[in-house]
Amino acid sequence: MDINSLFSLEGRVALVTGGSRGIGKMIVEGLLAAGAERVYICARKKEQVDATTAELGDKVIGLVADLSQMDGIQTLADEIASREDKLDILVNNAGAAWGEPFTEFSEAGWHRTMDLNVKTPFFLTQRLHGLLKAAGTAERPAKVLMIASIDGMKSNPWPTYPYQASKAGLIHLTRRMAAELVNDNIIVNGIGPGAFPSDMNKAARDNEKLVERGIPSKRVGDTMDMAGGAIYLLSRAGDYVVGTTIAIDGGVVNANVGAGNFVDPSGE
Repeated sequence: MDINSLFSLEGRVALVTGGSRGIGKMIVEGLLAAGAERVYICARKKEQVDATTAELGDKVIGLVADLSQMDGIQTLADEIASREDKLDILVNNAGAAWGEPFTEFSEAGWHRTMDLNVKTPFFLTQRLHGLLKAAGTAERPAKVLMIASIDGMKSNPWPTYPYQASKAGLIHLTRRMAAELVNDNIIVNGIGPGAFPSDMNKAARDNEKLVERGIPSKRVGDTMDMAGGAIYLLSRAGDYVVGTTIAIDGGVVNANVGAGNFVDPSGE
């Protein structure tokens, strides 16, 4: 057994949505370290895309895309198809969070969160299905990775109703899509991040010492934690894992957190 080959992504072409910052950028860094040939990233803001591509080098190709609308999803899929004959890896990371009191929660917040967190991963995967199928073989399947959240695995005390519901829905969608796409040599799995510093999780970014009190591992996550989980699922090492969402959260979901640890580590 060659351990380097087991976790290698050499020669693979990937797309990471929301790859310019936060968890998406952590995954991009992991793909590059594991030998990916090219990694496309997309985000709504050109300045963020340009900054990340400049930082991470020539193997990262930045695209501007608004995936909250169907035409934006189609435009991105068409752009990838114009550049590549196949796509080995798709990481559906782009997402949104929205919090408002229960009695005031807006339809706009509901639709944006549910659409971007559930509809977009489904339809982007659908529109890229041909490229993923072209890449996948029984010996080396293509991979789709859904970025969910531990908030889809447990409740948190914050009024982020559609966020929590959407991430739970994405976890089940991952199971259903995995059952379908494995027939095309496309393996679908997911990651449920816990507290990772980002613009979305400002609590973990700005109040690390407070947040870590609610985490059994007593720290927030870092780039190596996220990259390690992604590389495992996207490489040969994860080929026999199908339809599973792995919590990468320092033990929040599965460990017995004492009643005194009242800080919600998701920060939502």
